[in-house]
Amino acid sequence: HPDLHEALRQAKDDGWASVICDGKIFSCDRVNEKTISAKNTVIDRWYSGKTRQQGGNIQALALPDGFPIWVSDVEPGSVHDITAADTHLLGTLHWAASQLDLPTLADAGYQGAGAGIHTPVKRSKKHPGSPLTTDNHTYNQLLRSLRAPGERAFALLTGRWQALRHFTTSPRKIGRIVQAALVLTHHEHGRLT
Repeated sequence: HPDLHEALRQAKDDGWASVICDGKIFSCDRVNEKTISAKNTVIDRWYSGKTRQQGGNIQALALPDGFPIWVSDVEPGSVHDITAADTHLLGTLHWAASQLDLPTLADAGYQGAGAGIHTPVKRSKKHPGSPLTTDNHTYNQLLRSLRAPGERAFALLTGRWQALRHFTTSPRKIGRIVQAALVLTHHEHGRLT
């Protein structure tokens, strides 16, 4: 499994202008593990409200052509993308933006991730009915079109490796299995360094 710093350096060395960050919930059999939420209520640790199923949250980086270059270890499905990213890669993405001039493109789930992480502009909370300015609307469209191929990264992995479509093993093993699939995908595509 590639080291995050090495993957980012390789992307820059290969001439890419940015990377794309995305998260995915990998479904798994029901797990009965409770935890306390931020709202101080008891929740199921592996249940994702985003997908309404049990699963593990994996963060991934892809090249602008949609090829996956790195995947994180697993976080429970109840963990939001921004929190999982903060645990596994935001610090390194900030480093890549400042030291390698390699920014990251991400969706609205990463809002507030910090310098070098480009996310869509949201409408004002003070004026929720007001439209975005033309500049902000254009920025969002451009970001969406540049980020769209990043959706291919997870599709490439799950399309090729049937074992990633639903896990019946311990959800704590999801990260290692997805990482192994990434290495095999790199091997198949002749991208092992």
